[in-house]
Amino acid sequence: MILFTSAGLLGLLALSIPVGIVLFLLSFGIDAFFSPFPLMRGLGQVVWSSSNSSTLIAVPFFVLLGELLVRSGVAQRTYSALESWVSWLPGGLIHANIATATLFSATSGSSVATAATVASVATPQAERLGYDPKLFSGAIAAGGTLGIMIPPSINLIVYGFLTETSIPQLFLAGLIPGFSLALLFMLVTVIFCVIRPSLGGPGIKASWRKRIVGLADLIPLLGLFGVIVGSIYAGWATPTEAAAIGVAMAFAIAATQRSISREMLVLSLKGTIRTTSMIMLVVVGAYVLNFVLTAAGVSRALQSFLQDLGLGPLATLLIIVLIYIVLGFFIETLSLMVATIPIIVPIVVELGYDKLWFGILMIILVEMALITPPVGLNLYVVQGVRKKGPLSDVVLGVIPYALAMLFMVALLIAFPAIATFLPENF
Repeated sequence: MILFTSAGLLGLLALSIPVGIVLFLLSFGIDAFFSPFPLMRGLGQVVWSSSNSSTLIAVPFFVLLGELLVRSGVAQRTYSALESWVSWLPGGLIHANIATATLFSATSGSSVATAATVASVATPQAERLGYDPKLFSGAIAAGGTLGIMIPPSINLIVYGFLTETSIPQLFLAGLIPGFSLALLFMLVTVIFCVIRPSLGGPGIKASWRKRIVGLADLIPLLGLFGVIVGSIYAGWATPTEAAAIGVAMAFAIAATQRSISREMLVLSLKGTIRTTSMIMLVVVGAYVLNFVLTAAGVSRALQSFLQDLGLGPLATLLIIVLIYIVLGFFIETLSLMVATIPIIVPIVVELGYDKLWFGILMIILVEMALITPPVGLNLYVVQGVRKKGPLSDVVLGVIPYALAMLFMVALLIAFPAIATFLPENF
C-alpha cells in the first residue's frame, strides 16, 4: 500500500498532470484498492468541509497583497534604500538582494513573487556594475525562498489548516528562523566574497544623509508588516482579518505612490485568481487524500514499518529530512507539503516531536525545493528575468545558500527553541 501510494504519486507527477488532479486521482486509486470506506458516498461532504473554512480566506487576501506590492513600485524604492545601508559589506549589492527579499517576504507571503520582484529590480544593477552572475542570481533565488518562512506566509497557513495547528503560533515560530536564515545568507556571501573578491562587485558608498533620507522608503513595508503581524499577536484580528487590513493598506500605499491604474488593478486581480485557484485545488485535493489515507491505514502502516526498523526518534527524523530533500528535486513546494503532511506529520508526532516545531523544519526543507533543479521555481523565475546566460549560472549560484539551509536544519534539530521560544513565551 505504501509502495502503491509513493509510486502512484511520483508516476502521475512525472506525466506532468496538474498536482491538484494528481491528488484526486491518487485518492480514488487508494480508495478503490485499499480503503473500506467508499469515497464517492462522502466525497461532497469531504470537499465541502475542507473548503468551508474562514482560515483559507486569508490565502487570496495575502496573494492580492503581494500582487499589489509587486505592481506598485514599492520594491524599487525599498531596494534603493537598503542598498545604501548594506552594500558596503563584502559582496556589495548582493546583500541588498537578500535584505530586500527579507523585507518583501515579510509582507508578500510568496516566494515566487519575492524572487521575481527583486530580480527585476536588481538584475540591471548587476549587469551595469559587473557582478558575478552566478552568486548574484543565486542570492536572489535563495532570498526569495524566505517568502514562505517569514510571516505572513501562505505555506504556513496551509500547514496550520491541514494539521490543525494555530496559525498565529506558526507565524511566531517562523520569525527567528526566518530572519536567522537571512543573516546566514549574508554571512555566506561575506565568506565567499572575502575568499574570492571577484565574485562581488563595487559597493555603493552612500552618505549618512542619503541613508537617513532613504529610511522613508522603508516605512510602508515596515508599517505593513507591523500592522499585519502586530494585529494578530495583539489579539485584535485573526489572520484572515489581518490579511484584509493588509490589502487595504497596500491599496493606500499604491495610492500615495500614484501607481494605481485600471490596468494595474486588473493584472493584480487576475494574478490573484490564478494563484488562489491553484492553491485551493491543491489544498482540497490534499484534504481528500488525507481522508482516504487515514481510512486505508497508510499512516499506521508507515509507522509500523519505521518501528520495525528499530531506529530511534532522531534517526527516523533524519530519514524524513532526507526524504524531503530527495523529493524536493522533483516536486514543487506546496505540492510537496500537502502530499506528505497526511503521512509524515502523524509519524513525527508519534515520535514525540512538537508539531509546531516540525512545521518550521518542514518549511525550510521545502524552501530548498524552490532552488533545486529540475523543478525549483525560483531558478526559472530569476532566469526568466535575467534572460542572459545559461540556467546553470543560477543553479551553481544557489549551492552555497542551499548549504546554509541545511545548516539551519541542523541548528533547528539541535536547538528546537529557535522555533519554539517565541510561541512558548508570548
